[in-house]
Amino acid sequence: MAMTTTTTIATEKTYVAGTITALAAPEPEHCPGTESELAGKADACEGCPNQAICSSAPKGPDEDLPAIYKRMEGVKHKLLVLSGKGGVGKSTFTSMLGWAFARDPDKEVGVMDLDICGPSMPTMMGVRGEQIHMSNSGWSPVYVADNLGMMSIGFMLPNEDEAIIWRGAKKSGLIKQFLKDVDWGNLDFLVIDTPPGTSDEHLSVNQYLKESGVDGAVVVTTPQEVALLDVRKEIDFCRKAGVKVLGIVENMSGFVCPNCKGESSIFAPTTGGGEALAKEMGIPFLGKVPLDPRIGRSCDYGESFLDEYPDSPTSTSIMGIIKQIRASIGEPMDDEEED
Repeated sequence: MAMTTTTTIATEKTYVAGTITALAAPEPEHCPGTESELAGKADACEGCPNQAICSSAPKGPDEDLPAIYKRMEGVKHKLLVLSGKGGVGKSTFTSMLGWAFARDPDKEVGVMDLDICGPSMPTMMGVRGEQIHMSNSGWSPVYVADNLGMMSIGFMLPNEDEAIIWRGAKKSGLIKQFLKDVDWGNLDFLVIDTPPGTSDEHLSVNQYLKESGVDGAVVVTTPQEVALLDVRKEIDFCRKAGVKVLGIVENMSGFVCPNCKGESSIFAPTTGGGEALAKEMGIPFLGKVPLDPRIGRSCDYGESFLDEYPDSPTSTSIMGIIKQIRASIGEPMDDEEED
């Protein structure tokens, strides 16, 4: 029988070669990480109380990678949702992607929230305040629907307003736990929501899933050039990390009036927007998603916008994008799902 457990987030421990090692003090600002060959030897390590611990810690292959590979054997498709820019609606799109995949009752779907410092997915998916259950097979995902489960650090906080002030090693350790300790079971789709940028979370998830394989990344942007500047960096990261870019989604490309269904431009694409960027970078353009004010309400109340407002032009656009994503990973939608 599964039992409820309250998970306490340790602030004084970090992962070293697959084991938890206590550190004498928080890591310095430019800590190379305890798994690095430079641990205890880099310039940032000079004078650090942890230097002796890090320099003597065992190095070599990560002992947890085989466990991650074994756990991920049951996951058919793994998708990353990325954006170099914050505030472009990446988490909102992730939630819609999860809801859309789960519309097929024959598909099992998981959503992993890797935005460790700003976990918003529990609210968007309607499971805010839930706790993690533990069984002999590991942590159980929190289920939004019969075929839709998710995992987030938001379920572990004793106080949802508590700030998570972590550096790289702690973030990497939690990501590793989400991959190897969560009993995901057999999934058709695992959608991974990442924070903005190209830093610790992105490097860690790519490293840990390298053997298991990632189908690709969906990159979300808004039309204006200030967002596209950062998205270019995200695409460059994917290419350097060997992650296939499935395509670009231009979010908030216009405003949809809930009453008359008319659309108007809010963020004018001064340099051509996401479509021009996709052409420039030689990657697919998946489509434009207009802004419907009811999306915010659906996210606040943890409802599926696609189910609540199927006639919205935004829903039509999103389902068109989902169709392209599924086709690109070899899981085409049938006629009933498209309707």
